[in-house]
This record gives sequence, structure tokens and C-alpha cells, in this order.
Amino acid sequence: MQITQQRYYTPEEYLELEEAADYKSEYIDGQIIPMVGGTINHNQIALNLSTELNFAFKKQNYRVFMGDVRLWIPQKLTYTYPDVMILAGEPEFFNNRKDIILNPQIIVEVLLKSTKGCDREDKFQAYRTISTFQEYLLIDQTRIHIDQFSKTGKKQWTLREYDEEDEAIAFVTVPFEISLQDLYNKVNFEP
Repeated sequence: MQITQQRYYTPEEYLELEEAADYKSEYIDGQIIPMVGGTINHNQIALNLSTELNFAFKKQNYRVFMGDVRLWIPQKLTYTYPDVMILAGEPEFFNNRKDIILNPQIIVEVLLKSTKGCDREDKFQAYRTISTFQEYLLIDQTRIHIDQFSKTGKKQWTLREYDEEDEAIAFVTVPFEISLQDLYNKVNFEP
């Protein structure tokens, strides 16, 4: 039986490779993991939410980032690209790099079949080590279903589920609400 050794990279090596790469990868404790390509539904949902958020926060002290801004999670030695992040106030940048932030308040992931387990478990566990992190949305792209986790205390989170088209999601930590009809606008579910 042949055993293959896996190479481990430093965070600095990852950043250097990522800058020259033709595709995005995430970094988890020494491993570089290529990101899976998104789908039309995935893109439409992230765009619908980001557009509504950006418009709602136009004159408020919140910032919305979508997909291309990297998040550094130092306690978990992880670099990731959440689908949508909301920050209160100004971004805190890692080592003055304008492409890596440290202080999201809300993170949203649109679930892909291949990543939904990781988004639900590993990433959520990593995100909870961020002191500013207060709310997490997991949006299904194959059906109307959203899980909303809100921090209620130290190591305490509540879950609210949404699965009916006539509902609206009210964020807990920022003044924002979106109907599921608007969130899933132009999304076509496969039979």
C-alpha cells in the first residue's frame, strides 16, 4: 500500500500562492483547499441579498462584502471567503492588507451540496471564535430554507428556521429585513 504525504503550508505561503492563482482557495490549518465553483442559484441568492443589504445600509454605518474579500480567523488558522459579510463600522484589516478582514458581525453562506456540511459544522465553529461575530445565515439554494443562528450569550446561540415563501427574515443584530420572495427572486429550483 502506498501512502501519500500531504503538504502543509504556512499562512504566508498560502497568501503568496493565492495572489498568483487563477482560482480561489481557502486555507485551513496548513491545508490549501480549492473552492468549488458556484451555481447560478448560488450567485443569484448572494447577489439578491447583497444588493438589498447595500441599499438598506446606504446611509448607515454598516459595510457589506460579497465573495471576494478574504476573512482571517487567527484562532483556527483559517482563511476563507464567506459569500456575504456585514461589518459594523470600519473594517479591521489583517496586516494592513485591504483584501483580508478580521471583524465581521454577520456571515452568510449559500449552501452548495459539496460544502454544506463544512459550512454548518467546521466553518460555524471557526466563525464563533471571532469576537465581533453575532449572526450566521445558511441559505439553501435548492429549496426555500434558511437557518438563522443568533448569538444570545457566551457560547449560546439560538436557531430560527425559515421555509415558507411568504415569510421574511429579520436580522437580529442589524436593522434589516428581507422577504424570502426577494431573497429567492429569479432562483429556479430544479424538480
